[in-house]
Amino acid sequence: MNSIIFTHTFRFIILVLLQVLVLNHINFLGYLNPYLYILFILLYPLKNNRVVFIFLSFLLGLTIDLFLDSGGVNAAASVTIAYLRPYVLKFSFGAVYDHQTMKFGNVEFGSKLTYFTILTVIHHFILFSLEIFNVSKIILILQNTLFSSIFTIILCILTTIIFSRRN
Repeated sequence: MNSIIFTHTFRFIILVLLQVLVLNHINFLGYLNPYLYILFILLYPLKNNRVVFIFLSFLLGLTIDLFLDSGGVNAAASVTIAYLRPYVLKFSFGAVYDHQTMKFGNVEFGSKLTYFTILTVIHHFILFSLEIFNVSKIILILQNTLFSSIFTIILCILTTIIFSRRN
């Protein structure tokens, strides 16, 4: 139990530091910015308390917002995907998720890619919609969402491949 708490605390801190110190300074072509910190939400264990999970997601987003001075947009996007996560898990993994026997390291790549893609696109769309907050700039919102999502998904997949435990 203590090792699980330590692992998630370590993951939380490392992802926040990586996001704030490294990834937020990547702004390729003006709108391509990876948000790897959502990996904490994507890989959080399934069987844990949902209220605690949503609170930790809020805390994660709020921490990023405090460092970026972004007024709560990361917290709002993080809480939204944390709330929607069970529905996306059921859609992406089906019966494997229903029986609570799923481990992220043992699922097929296509299902994992679908899961990562849906939650990342939702997160980024909410993030950029709240950040820009202008309906007349919907093309800019969609452009930022698309390109940042692609970059974030690639980084999330590469990170999970690099740091996965080999059996």
